[in-house]
Amino acid sequence: QVHLVESGGGSVQAGGSLRLSCAASGYTFRYSRACIGWFRQAPGKEREGVAAVSTIGGLSYYADSVKGRFTFSQDNAENTVYLQMNSLKPEDTAMYYCAVADGFRCSGGTWSATSAYNYWGQGTQVTVSS
Repeated sequence: QVHLVESGGGSVQAGGSLRLSCAASGYTFRYSRACIGWFRQAPGKEREGVAAVSTIGGLSYYADSVKGRFTFSQDNAENTVYLQMNSLKPEDTAMYYCAVADGFRCSGGTWSATSAYNYWGQGTQVTVSS
């Protein structure tokens, strides 16, 4: 059974940084052929894609709103993926989720489709104050 566990959320002031972690059990990122994504959902809003990496092609994708501020990384030894978030803004406040679309080769036009992802973590809250 696949479990994804996010951590690293918290409350920061605007301009601050956080690093989110997503540890997997029952699933090995290193040997996967998948799209691994980070999503977020603010109250009253739809879940939106933040960043993703295709383990098949090695390409990474970012939402326009986070480009240049957020960075996706992966530690195969720890079987963990990360989202480094810098220059945080109040509009980044949301619950952040990691997700895996196993067997799915994501592209620029498909990486943010929530329906493609079959494994989800429980989320970690990020709150950015002005």
